[in-house]
Amino acid sequence: MARWSTGLPARSTGLTLTLVLAALLAQLLPASKAIADPAPARPIVSIDDGRLAGRIHDRADEFLGIPYAAAPVGNLRFRPPQQPPRWSGVRDAVHQAPACPQFSPYGLRDPRAVSEDCLDLDVYRPLDTRPGDRLPVLFWMHGGGYSQGTGTQFGGRTMADLTHTVVVSINYRLGQLGYLALPELTRENLLGSGSYGLMDQIAALQWTRANIAAFGGNPANITISGQSAGAASVCAMLAAPRTAGLFTRAVLQSGPCTLIAAPSSAQAAEAGRDYATAAGCPNSATRAVCLRDASLTDLIAAARARPTSGPAYGDRLLPAQPSDAIAAGAWNKVPVVIGSTRAESRFFVALTQPYLTAEEYVEGINAMYGPAGPQVLARYPLSDYPSAYLAMSAVSTDSTFACHTLESARVFAAQVPTYAYEFDDPNSPTLYGAQVPGVDMANAHSAELAYLHDFTMSDRPLTPIQVTLANRMKSHWAAFARTGNPNTPGQAHWPKLGPRYTVLALKPQGDHISTGFADEHHCAFWTLVTSQGSPLASGPSPSSW
Repeated sequence: MARWSTGLPARSTGLTLTLVLAALLAQLLPASKAIADPAPARPIVSIDDGRLAGRIHDRADEFLGIPYAAAPVGNLRFRPPQQPPRWSGVRDAVHQAPACPQFSPYGLRDPRAVSEDCLDLDVYRPLDTRPGDRLPVLFWMHGGGYSQGTGTQFGGRTMADLTHTVVVSINYRLGQLGYLALPELTRENLLGSGSYGLMDQIAALQWTRANIAAFGGNPANITISGQSAGAASVCAMLAAPRTAGLFTRAVLQSGPCTLIAAPSSAQAAEAGRDYATAAGCPNSATRAVCLRDASLTDLIAAARARPTSGPAYGDRLLPAQPSDAIAAGAWNKVPVVIGSTRAESRFFVALTQPYLTAEEYVEGINAMYGPAGPQVLARYPLSDYPSAYLAMSAVSTDSTFACHTLESARVFAAQVPTYAYEFDDPNSPTLYGAQVPGVDMANAHSAELAYLHDFTMSDRPLTPIQVTLANRMKSHWAAFARTGNPNTPGQAHWPKLGPRYTVLALKPQGDHISTGFADEHHCAFWTLVTSQGSPLASGPSPSSW
């Protein structure tokens, strides 16, 4: 019987068969090469309401869609936030909550992702953070004129990883669901207030204070921060007695307290009655029940011509106008960072008058300022600007955001350590869907957001030089959150405000100290115009903040 021959010497046959079998096995099991290191364990934390399983994303842990209050639906609509229900087992925290209902159509990429069950927050921390690490906490409140936006647009992964901080971004009720000071509703709560959105923000801050240690944050070192209406919410928290001791520092971006004034309770009640009638609830005896039973579609439709003005003052939640309380020294005194973008009002003018003509510019200035119109036109002549749009944007920026930021900053600086900045990137992206063709919207309202957050509403990604600026800004914000001083080694020195108004100009080519802010924005002129009895240019519509 013939034997199968390998063609090799007999002493090599065993080795050869071993090699052949190994090669065949490698071919039969290609998946074995794909089995790399096991997936990292999901981060788990235990908080007051139960256990949470987050996820690792890039170089940060994120815990998403955490309820800080019960769903404000049914009988809880138009009531203060209530404790969320506890859960058993481990809650999956890898999906963001829906946005709160939007009372303005511009706040979301996906306008369908909304629900009244929205009182949730997201937490971001560096990888391998553990309870007891006591990292500084940045607590973020989004803007949007109290009528649009969501905390889920403001990711904190990069900030957490780069600066070794814990970031919290929250949702809160918007529109009249969040701010409706009707006596039929306000008498139902001990605060006598219809500022449910502000109550939500305070409840989220209290939740953070109670639970952030489980994530590795320091409950005794929380910096509240916000932009636009979020900054105005910071103003309200600074003035609200119930927030005393809940935070240690404050950052106000494009929302000076002297500009975005709160309505009085009486004004808010009058506006609330008008709104309720438009929503189909004119009878005061049945108004509360009617509004709780109303469809969300009807509530939003009634607000189209009646945008909310945000939290009202004159109740037990917010006893005084925030700017008045701060000026009087009757506020929760903490160190402050405050600033604005170089050309804030380009955003608002672009949305309303992007192709303004020279004639319309002159007519508009005279209509706004009356007898002072010729002075304004002489200070801002069309010949100084490439277009009437840019001239009107300069007038509005200077008379509102810029000079009010200076005014508010000086009030703060007389009482606490205060640091002022101006964001200035002439090539900055704008908000998704907001770019008007052929119109320069760089440095406009909201331009800085993409530099501080993993922002999902930017119309384009940052360039490498812009990323460098963004990293410097994050480092400054985190240093302030950590110590109350925004200075960091190797970066331009950022001095506290003193008798001379000095800002840190944040620019892509490099930051620098500027003492020319007041002159460049003609703030002495606007003070004179105001003293003569002419109004400042009206601020942007509340629905656009």
